[in-house]
Amino acid sequence: MKKAVVALIFVSAILFSCQTTPEKTAVVLLPSDQEQADLASRITEEDLKTHLYTYASDAFEGRETGTPGQKKAVAYLTSFYDSLGIAMAQGTENYIQKVPVTYTTAPEGSLTFGDQAFTIGEDFVTFSAANGSFAIVYVGYGIDTEAYSNYTDLDVTGKVVIAIAGEPKNEDGTYLLTQTSEYSKWSNTSEALPKRVEAAKKHGAVGLIFVDATNFERYARYYAYMKRNNSGQMRLSEEETLFSAIMHTEKASAIIGSSPEPAALDQTITIAIDGGSEVVDTENVAAIIEGIEKPDEYVIISSHLDHIGIDAEGRINNGADDDGSGTVAMLELADALLAAKKEGKGPRRSVVFLHVTGEEKGLLGSEYYADREPLYPLAKTVTNLNIDMIGRIDPNREGDRNYIYLIGSDKLSTELHELSEDVNEKFTQIELDYTYNDENDPNRFYYRSDHYNFAKNNIPIIFYFNGTHDDYHAHTDTPDKINYDLLENRTRLVFHTLLEVANRENRPVVDKAPKE
Repeated sequence: MKKAVVALIFVSAILFSCQTTPEKTAVVLLPSDQEQADLASRITEEDLKTHLYTYASDAFEGRETGTPGQKKAVAYLTSFYDSLGIAMAQGTENYIQKVPVTYTTAPEGSLTFGDQAFTIGEDFVTFSAANGSFAIVYVGYGIDTEAYSNYTDLDVTGKVVIAIAGEPKNEDGTYLLTQTSEYSKWSNTSEALPKRVEAAKKHGAVGLIFVDATNFERYARYYAYMKRNNSGQMRLSEEETLFSAIMHTEKASAIIGSSPEPAALDQTITIAIDGGSEVVDTENVAAIIEGIEKPDEYVIISSHLDHIGIDAEGRINNGADDDGSGTVAMLELADALLAAKKEGKGPRRSVVFLHVTGEEKGLLGSEYYADREPLYPLAKTVTNLNIDMIGRIDPNREGDRNYIYLIGSDKLSTELHELSEDVNEKFTQIELDYTYNDENDPNRFYYRSDHYNFAKNNIPIIFYFNGTHDDYHAHTDTPDKINYDLLENRTRLVFHTLLEVANRENRPVVDKAPKE
């Protein structure tokens, strides 16, 4: 009997050893409302003020993109994340993602169509440099989509294309691309040119002349400013550049006529445009708190680390509100979220803290991240919460001082908008003002901060903003003018929204995808 028992034990041991012991999966214990409020209480006026009086001090020289002052800002951020033991984002070195930027001075030169010369700054505007003679193809609206393309049966390889503003309509007056009374992205002032440049480049063109009265006036003012101030323009560096220019409508009509029908033109264009350029050494800063249950899904918190530097009179533009306030808010958010993780209260999803460069120069750092080198897949990025100026009060606004402008929360996801409203009602009771969320807002703030580069890639966003004030982009935007009680409450609102997005079971549904 004893031998039988021993044998049974032996066999049982072998069978047990052959079984795979299931791995324990870490699980988030969702915080109670009180626990979440306690975590948010780590975000304090005192800590925000301490950070900002350093970050927006004269020692940082206004944090102009690519300058020693910006390098000091980068060092401050990387040291902070390192001191807390927060991991650097993948693809970075010491939290740094290099962003290739080129500074180009206002170009000089002319365009000649046949024997007709056009003057830069008067007849057309460009910030590109190119030289040579090229065949011309008129591509109508210059639109290229799966459903409709002006490039069908046209050979534009190695040629310069000319495109006009606008888009086709149906007989009933609705727009062909959207099949509604609303126009598409191709007629959006901010996107009309870059979308046509992208289409022209895709089909092998070497240049694009865009005939657009609205954009011509806009860029002509900017070109004139650059000439007066002997300044230039920063842009992302490209290995293969495509010459692009905006032309005055009246001047172009003599070349292309009035029909929107594409056609090869029986003449050439001679481009003689020269402009100097130099490389700008600049970078994004990115850290990550890895998700406990869904580490391969990402929420991105963003703000811009740069400002406008020192003015012509030698005065330092400290940028305390723009965007020192958003930057220090992110540092406090990181501290509170790290505490939540240590207590097992989240985040389920990974949270990326992305401080971007070049916002003041055209959203360059966020464009590079979203369109060129995302550190984490955009398809796995569930939301972007962007913080740009949350420390002051808009002097033109009436009502409770405890407010915040929200922009974009409902543009792509109804769920995200409702989550944001619910979180605020539960935890912070800030007046959420949607004045600048209006599609017809003449300020066009939706297109003017770093969230936009995520939104255009179909990622739901919320942009937190206090509005402009007399110290906007002035040397008087200093830390002593920040309303630290408001900055604390607004940062806590972002924290609660962040934790809810990071901890909810499903990512916010995109039910309002942007129209093509």
